[in-house]
Amino acid sequence: MSTLTRFSVQPLSTMTRRLADVASARREPDLVIQGARVLSTYSERFLDGREVWISGGRIAAVKPAGSYRGGSAKLYDAGGGIIAPGLVDPHIHIESSMVTACAYAEAALLNGTTTIFCDSHEIGNVMDVAGVEAMLEDARQAPLSIFLTVPSTVPATTPDLETAGGDLTPDKIAALFDKWPEAVALGEKMDFVPVAMGDERSHAILAAALGRGRPVSGHVYGREFVAAYAASGVTDTHEAIDRDIADDLLEAGVWIFLRGGPPKTPWHSLPQAIKTITELGASHKRVAVCTDDRDAEDLLAFGLDWVTREAVKYGMRPEQAWAMGSLHAATRFGMEGEIGGLGGGRRADLMLLSDDLTPVSTWYGGELVVDGKKITPILDEALSKPYRYPDAAYHTVKLPKNLKLTPDLPTETVVAHTIKTELPGITLGHVTVTLEPANDWQAHFDKHDLCFVTVVERHGKSAGNVAHGLLNGFGLRQGAVASSVGHDSHNIIVAGTNAADMQVALDAIEEKQGGVCVVMDGKVTAMVPLPIAGLLSDKRVHQVADEVKALKLEWEKAGCTIAYMGFNLIPLSVIPEIRITDKGLVLVPEMVISPLFEKA
Repeated sequence: MSTLTRFSVQPLSTMTRRLADVASARREPDLVIQGARVLSTYSERFLDGREVWISGGRIAAVKPAGSYRGGSAKLYDAGGGIIAPGLVDPHIHIESSMVTACAYAEAALLNGTTTIFCDSHEIGNVMDVAGVEAMLEDARQAPLSIFLTVPSTVPATTPDLETAGGDLTPDKIAALFDKWPEAVALGEKMDFVPVAMGDERSHAILAAALGRGRPVSGHVYGREFVAAYAASGVTDTHEAIDRDIADDLLEAGVWIFLRGGPPKTPWHSLPQAIKTITELGASHKRVAVCTDDRDAEDLLAFGLDWVTREAVKYGMRPEQAWAMGSLHAATRFGMEGEIGGLGGGRRADLMLLSDDLTPVSTWYGGELVVDGKKITPILDEALSKPYRYPDAAYHTVKLPKNLKLTPDLPTETVVAHTIKTELPGITLGHVTVTLEPANDWQAHFDKHDLCFVTVVERHGKSAGNVAHGLLNGFGLRQGAVASSVGHDSHNIIVAGTNAADMQVALDAIEEKQGGVCVVMDGKVTAMVPLPIAGLLSDKRVHQVADEVKALKLEWEKAGCTIAYMGFNLIPLSVIPEIRITDKGLVLVPEMVISPLFEKA
């Protein structure tokens, strides 16, 4: 095991006498950071002329400048920069970054994030409990503090609507809580309609968490659901997409995690939701910021530090924004005595920031892991010994042969139910199109701006379920694109203009046991291989970021109007208005299967 993990710092209960001695100058600190301005998340002030005394990976005290008179402590000159607590991300999915937890740590620490609360429902949807536990083992070996919000909605809907690889029942969820101390909350309860309607299984899962004193995270669209959702015990959500629902949620006692998504993605809801504070006058005391989903490239460029700066951009003072990025998330999960601030006894997870809140250096458990925006040897060594996932994780794409990837051409006039892919792309429009008899599909594509979309069940749990649909406005004019990251059941989604290129894309994913790819004229022009559960690469984050960058270039060349991460959401059967799973077209929130064609 790596020597730099969450467990490198001893529990506070074993260190109180030592820290008291250091704070009282009866014992030498290990490290003194001098020449600093301190960003206090407790009082939301900048405090000039301070130094931070650190011992055993914890903060002993923050003292006035010049308090340390010399001795054996290591000294670090902050050069007048800002020292702030490390950022705490209250809601993320590691799998979205397409790297393992060990690899994720590198990008997080470069961006000043030292603690994350991850919901591993993606690998849970593929590998059930075994996948969640493998990621927990990965997290224990990572040089980052990683806690689990136990996946609550696997599958996202029901077997009638989609085929998942996993089925996390109330009993399985209860067992995860009982076995793993780092399982600190229930992950986002995505089936908000069944929760509001009193579904028995949904409420049994809520009871498994609430009965153990664990908080429940949420995912909700629609103001009409807020009251029943809060009454069911949900106490946070990252899905507040505008000012008014954010205000409703705060008044219902639900924490808001303002989600900052890179501007080109469909989930940058912070600018609208923050208006509950800036326009309606709500307090920010129960508001945090989060990233939710990031691919490897965006993880490096748009970390939680960027989201925190976005909060400043949209009206918060820097001191408030940093508290929302650290202390507030820690408080939400009852860990404010451990992380989120620079008080005595807290872990020495802290940052050196420039005046614009850009991370310069990071300490994790008192160890300097990033210095001058570059990782240090101790972190590089830790990252060189990643966790190895079980062999079963490398064999999760199980496809039958001779799949039919496109629908038959209608021979009479029909009404087609199509999926409109307009930006921002989370909510997809249900558009009906009249198709009159034609000689080939291309005539329909040209007239109505359509292409094929197909979902293939890849867990080996059906007789080769394949569902056909049509995308409206996706922009693909030739070739195919495909992904094994079709949220949340993670079946394979393929879009294309012809069956041959779609088959090449499917074959490429099967060969690599997962991935995202672009195919033109029968050749794969870009691919990010994802051999672990069809979700994760086994490479370092910068390598995967380079692969993702190349993929994005080919994706744009193909003409796709929504980014590949938005494309991955097309099978996500809990978000309006229409989706496609391996069972067919799903209308949301009605939660019923619709035929592709109906008689005109």
